[in-house]
Amino acid sequence: MSTTMNLAAGGLRLVAAASPALGGRIALPLFFSTRPRMRVRADDEATHHAARRDVIHVRGRAVHTYQWGTGTRVALLMHGWHGRASQFATLVRDLVADGFRVHAFDAPAHGDSPGARTDARDWIAIAQALARTEGPFDLIVGHSFGAFAALAAIRDGLDARRIVSIAGAGGVDAFHAQFARTMGLSASARAAFEAAFYRRLGMDRAEADARFDSLAHPLPTATELLVIHDAGDRTLDADNSLALHAAHGERSCLVLTKGLGHNRLLVADEVLDAVLAFAAGGVWAAGIRSSSTRTGLSR
Repeated sequence: MSTTMNLAAGGLRLVAAASPALGGRIALPLFFSTRPRMRVRADDEATHHAARRDVIHVRGRAVHTYQWGTGTRVALLMHGWHGRASQFATLVRDLVADGFRVHAFDAPAHGDSPGARTDARDWIAIAQALARTEGPFDLIVGHSFGAFAALAAIRDGLDARRIVSIAGAGGVDAFHAQFARTMGLSASARAAFEAAFYRRLGMDRAEADARFDSLAHPLPTATELLVIHDAGDRTLDADNSLALHAAHGERSCLVLTKGLGHNRLLVADEVLDAVLAFAAGGVWAAGIRSSSTRTGLSR
């Protein structure tokens, strides 16, 4: 957590101790904060700059998009909160080498896309807009919050044969719990924060769950799922991926790593190999590939 966020968390705890309701309302803009923006890593610059770029407008927002490769199979990559498309540079190179045309985007208020506010509805709408012009997608890969949004997009009608959730979750409660833990919110302050969250969305909890929750409402039966998480992830607990895998039965493959944390998964050989195997042959192929490494596997 950044120094600024540490200071904000301390102030929030003081306010919430005096008034949980006020603390919960103050917590809302902190939850939706996208600062500081991630910069392009030195190792990712060449791939980032090699992309064919465009700007599309979705829900009144300008969104920077990226495309690599000219293959006949099509993949969409969806970054997480505080992330950007360039985080997928290593996977982009591997997918292009395997014959994919790869698309990605910087969500509003992330990467090169302007803005100060965003939420899951933007991620979902962007994926749907790209599907109309570039799809259908053979593969969607989402990281963290991007995985959550990708799952919700497929449940909302986006057509994709296979989806990969990396360090993700199937329900919004996972991100609320992570935030409450990070900020040190009491149970009453968390309840006030969540009430403010649903008011901002213009939905009650049941309506939001019906749209976004891929645990209670699993993906369409024709969609295969690869779930990857690090057992020691301190940003988003691996139990969230265990629950997502369990909700999808035999059409899901679970890969658990050790020692990679939340972001290093995106460049780890065992993760990249599992994704490429899954892209080529689905759940069965991913399971065979993963079982030949030290990576934990469950089907």
